[in-house]
Amino acid sequence: MSKGMDKNRFIDTAFKYFGIFCTVFGLVMLSIFLTTILLQGLPRLNWQFFTSFPSRKPEDAGILVCILGSLWIVGLTALISIPLGVASGIYLQEYGRENRLAAFIEINITNLAGVPSIIYGLLALEIFVRILGLGKSLLAGSLTLSLLLLPIIIVGTREAIKAVPKTIKEASYAMGATKWQTIWHQILPASSGGIITAVILALSRAIGESAPLIVIGAMLYLTKLPAGIMDDFSVLPIQIFNWLSRPQKGFIINATAAIVVLLCITFVMNGIAIYLRNRWQKKVKW
Repeated sequence: MSKGMDKNRFIDTAFKYFGIFCTVFGLVMLSIFLTTILLQGLPRLNWQFFTSFPSRKPEDAGILVCILGSLWIVGLTALISIPLGVASGIYLQEYGRENRLAAFIEINITNLAGVPSIIYGLLALEIFVRILGLGKSLLAGSLTLSLLLLPIIIVGTREAIKAVPKTIKEASYAMGATKWQTIWHQILPASSGGIITAVILALSRAIGESAPLIVIGAMLYLTKLPAGIMDDFSVLPIQIFNWLSRPQKGFIINATAAIVVLLCITFVMNGIAIYLRNRWQKKVKW
């Protein structure tokens, strides 16, 4: 009996230190990566870098076009994916019946959340670019990323609604509220923190995607600002990919600086998600 207990204790201790080692190793590698990126990229960040067009000379190149393109893409993607995703999540969780069809839809939505993004790019190339004739436009890019984000937002919405205590629903029904009144006035406010977090994290993924946009024909080199949803576009990840493929050291430094900008945008969006989630948790007391 004691030998078995000693063996279990040894396994527990070994696993504990193995976990600590893996955590420290990951943090050290991440620190090395971030330090290298910051040391190379921060000196390049200046007003000229943010306000210049792409150029074949690395010292003259900037990220103005791709920054505006990223803002256009994220904004249009949010307008398309958030209403559809949240509404679908509400319907599947609150109105959908529990049958084989519902189970089939739920399994497929969960699986779609893990499909590689380039698959969505190939699908969008055929449907949006060729069949619908949208071409290499901002609208085509936004619809492509919306397909990518919809499963994530739907799953996040459903999980946030599931976390709402049943007592809130029962109390609302007991007061004579209808199903929609209960959803609108009770369930959605109580689950808004989780839904907003899922939406912002999904948009954070969208702003860093390049593979599906390259597939549908996003521009690697663009010297004019997009003015409408049917204009050509470029985004920050694609510009980084373009610069990293160049042999000149100056373009590598430019790519490093653009990575710093992309990391800052991602950190800010994740910070907003955490802030909103904590705010709603304090506001809504169960």
